[in-house]
Formats: sequence, structure tokens, C-alpha cells
Amino acid sequence: MYDLKMQSFKEKLPFFLKLMRFDRPVGILLLLWPTLWALWLSSDGIPSIKNLFIFTLGVVLMRAAGCVINDFADRKIDGDVARTRTRPIPNGSITSIEAVITFFILCSSALALVAFTNFLTIKLSFIGCALATIYPFMKRYTNWPQVFLGAAFAWSIPMVFAAVTNRMDQGLWLLYGAVVIWAVVYDTFYAMIDRTDDLKIGVKSTAILFGKMDLLIIGCLQVVVLILLAITGEYFERGAWFYCSLIFAGALFLHQQYIARYRDPSSCLKAFMNNNYVGLVIFVGLAMDYQVS
Repeated sequence: MYDLKMQSFKEKLPFFLKLMRFDRPVGILLLLWPTLWALWLSSDGIPSIKNLFIFTLGVVLMRAAGCVINDFADRKIDGDVARTRTRPIPNGSITSIEAVITFFILCSSALALVAFTNFLTIKLSFIGCALATIYPFMKRYTNWPQVFLGAAFAWSIPMVFAAVTNRMDQGLWLLYGAVVIWAVVYDTFYAMIDRTDDLKIGVKSTAILFGKMDLLIIGCLQVVVLILLAITGEYFERGAWFYCSLIFAGALFLHQQYIARYRDPSSCLKAFMNNNYVGLVIFVGLAMDYQVS
């Protein structure tokens, strides 16, 4: 019996990994970069190995958990969307019960990591779990599900500050706001891929809400992200390297607008993926800024 169970698990392991999107690491990176920004800002450029390990692994676990609960929430509609119909739940490789169990294991593992920080961070972690659980269901009730995604993706920021300083610095909310809006930017690009299918099945998104004004509104939001990051840099007294990184990030935003100008799915996907470089250049600028200061 044990051998049969192990054999079944080994056969299903590739499908579990796909369910958790380990075959698409860009989502991990989009969540990791703001976490690293917060670690460097809250630690004056010298984060502890302990916190670096806890939050890096926590990002991996919670991103995986978010993907699992998203597929569970969309299990009845993914089969009607060209991009998602081969996912493990709609194609029958993973059952809904197995997905829910996986979600709770991932969340429990992330909470176990947070237990090595402090009580304030532990309290905040439950809000983070709630945000990750709520987001996938919002696309049925609001045209702004991307805001809920941003709120979940950015929640590592107050948790990082709580873990490092054991308090909620007012400046962290500037960074939090920038990351929430940045998530709306890149997830709107992603939602533009499925816009035609989503309109047919009644799923809501900012891509549908913005309509023909999508690129213009995304551009305005990109400007707001840069402004908030610049104000964040001023609050935390950052220098030239950090502000140079924002110039590079602005250039990347312009490049995304150019990539997605025809709004075809492959171009929108490339624009979405390009945001990984935005996160990278800002982190490099921040790290260099602390290195030379």
C-alpha cells in the first residue's frame, strides 16, 4: 500500500509543481523584488541572513499557495480559457481536494517560518494569508481584482518592517502603495491576454474595465509608481544610485508600452514579463546606494 502511494505521488509530482507554477518563476521574482527592497530599506542595507532566508523562502511558499488557491477558485472556468485549459485541475491531473490540501500545507509552512520572527509579524502574516485567499475570488465581483492581487503581493513589505524593526514605520506605506499600483500595471498586461475569453465567460478585470484606454491608463499608473518610489527614496534618504535605478525603470516602462502597442497576447505577455527587470534594476540601484553611502 505504501509503495503504491509513493508511486502515485511520484507520478503526480510534476502536476503539483505545475499547479504551484514552479515552471514559471517570474511570479516568484515579481513578489521577491519588493520584499528585498523592504529588507534593504528596513535594515539600512544590511539585512540579517535569518530574515533574508525567512522572507525569501516565504515568498516562494506564498506565491505557490496563491497559484494553488487561484486554480481552485477558477476550476470551473479555466477549461473555457485557451491559456488555462491545460492546467492540472481542469485537465483532471489534480483533484480539487488535493489542491485545497496543498494550499493549507503551503500556508502552514509559511506561517511556521514567520514563527521565528516576532509577535507583530505573526499577526500580520494572518492578514497576508487572508489576502492571498481572497484575491482569486474577486474577479467575479469587481473590475479591480488586480488591486487585491497587489495588496496581497505587497503585504510582505509591512511584514518585513515588523520583523526587522518590530514597528510599523510610516514610510513603508509609500513603498506598499507603489508596489500595489505596480502590480495593477503588470497584471493588467497579463489580463489583456485573456480579455476576449474573460468577456465571454463573465470574468472581470482592469483590462476589461480600461478597454481601449488600457495603455494610456497603464502609462499613468506607471508614472504614479515612479513618483511614489521617488518619495520613498526621499523618506529613507537614499542617494543617486537609487534615483538612477528609477530612471532605468522608467525606460523599461516605456519599453513595455512599445511592446504592447498592438495588444496581441504574445506582446502583452512580453510586457508583463519585462516587469521582472523593473524589480531587478531598482533592487540593484538600492543595494548599490547603500554600498557606497
